[in-house]
Amino acid sequence: MRNQPSTINHQTCVHGFSLVEVLIAIVLVGLSITALVAASNAFTMANGAAADLSTAEFLVEQIREMTTLLPVSDPDVVNWMHFGPETGETLAAYNDVDDFDGASFSPPVDAARNALSAFGAFRQQVTVQKISISDFDTVVADTDGTTPFVRVQVDVLQNGQTVCSARWIRARY
Repeated sequence: MRNQPSTINHQTCVHGFSLVEVLIAIVLVGLSITALVAASNAFTMANGAAADLSTAEFLVEQIREMTTLLPVSDPDVVNWMHFGPETGETLAAYNDVDDFDGASFSPPVDAARNALSAFGAFRQQVTVQKISISDFDTVVADTDGTTPFVRVQVDVLQNGQTVCSARWIRARY
C-alpha cells in the first residue's frame, strides 16, 4: 500500500472557557459573596444582642450586691408596712431593702452606688413586694403583718425595652 493522504480532518482544540461557563462562575461567586455578607450581618447582630444581655445581667448583679448586706426593713419598726424610701431619703441613704421599692436608676448604678454613665442607654428598675409565707408566687399587701418574706425584682431596660429581669427572695430577720 502506498501512502495515501489521510482523509481525516484535523481540528485544532481551543483551550479556554466559553461565555456560558464564565457566566455560571460569576453567578456562583456572587451567590457565595451574598451568603457570606448575610451570615456576617447575622453574626454581628447576635453578638450585639449577647453583649447587651451580658451588660444587663451585670447591672442586675450590681443591685443584688448592693442589697445583700442590708436588712429587709428598718429593724426598729415593729409594724412593717411602709415600702419605698422614707421622706427625704436618697439612694446614698437607703439603709434597707424596702427602700428600693419603686426605684429607677438611669444611668444605672453599681454596688457602691456610683452612677455608671457609660451605660446611659440602660435603666435599672427595682420592685420589692411582700409575698405569702406559704406560696412565694403570691404577692400580699404591704400592710400584711404575717409574712417576713419579700421578693426583690430587678428589670434592666435598654432604650425602654426589657433586656433582663431577675428575682430573688429575702426574709426579714
